[in-house]
Amino acid sequence: MFSLRGLVYRLVGAEAAYAHCDIPCGIYDPHVAQLAAQTVLRMVQLVQGLNKPADGASKAEQDAYTNTLSRYITTKEQHADLCKRELLILWGDYFRPEHLEKYPDLHATFWTAVKLGGRNKQNLDAQAAQDLVGVVQRIAEIFWATKGASVRRQPSLQPVGGESVYPAS
Repeated sequence: MFSLRGLVYRLVGAEAAYAHCDIPCGIYDPHVAQLAAQTVLRMVQLVQGLNKPADGASKAEQDAYTNTLSRYITTKEQHADLCKRELLILWGDYFRPEHLEKYPDLHATFWTAVKLGGRNKQNLDAQAAQDLVGVVQRIAEIFWATKGASVRRQPSLQPVGGESVYPAS
């Protein structure tokens, strides 16, 4: 079947591009980054609480442990990456020069958050995971303040504990 789009791709060599929304759509929210950071912390907690099978354990017990451990680590790394991507969208697409004037530490805060996302992908470090949650909460507070909303911290009610930052108005 003939496709005009296919013809254009063949003629100009266009490639598909993927982005949040470079229209810009104006729809931004730090909530996904907060959930991703909390998931990273929770996966670290689960790995640290996982009991390694004793010497001489059955193959089934060893396999179950290995499967569970690999799933926790994979999830931790996926959510650390998701957190980084969501933060980079906010940093690159939402925040503007006037926000930097009001929050001069904004670039350093984002840089720290993105670096912590990478550290959490590479390591199993409860303090780095907790630090990621904290810096993402700070970014959420700044984000909502730029929209003129006061914020409230509410218990996350997740197994990880802690709080999430939401707009209060």
